[in-house]
Amino acid sequence: MDIKKRTEANPPSRSRRLLFAQIVEMTGLEEDTVLELISLEWVSPATTGDGHYLFGTRDLYRLSKLSRLCRDLEITAAGGSIIVDLLERVEQLEARVEEMRKLI
Repeated sequence: MDIKKRTEANPPSRSRRLLFAQIVEMTGLEEDTVLELISLEWVSPATTGDGHYLFGTRDLYRLSKLSRLCRDLEITAAGGSIIVDLLERVEQLEARVEEMRKLI
């Protein structure tokens, strides 16, 4: 399927999903960067029957965080994605520690 076709679509009228163009606009990331992150499966947008990408709010959150890190720290998207992954892992571990504290 043609990448251009996958990036241009209209979401269902009651969708909470975001289009590729909306993600690019809201995050400030380059189209190629978002496509690379999709190919690396760092974000996993849904695909419509005709092949268009639809992103969830978690994808928007991750891509926005990545964009801020890349801009503020002047790092590549690959480096930023590693940092975002590590930050998410820290958050998960902190939540587990808090759960354990409640059990004591």
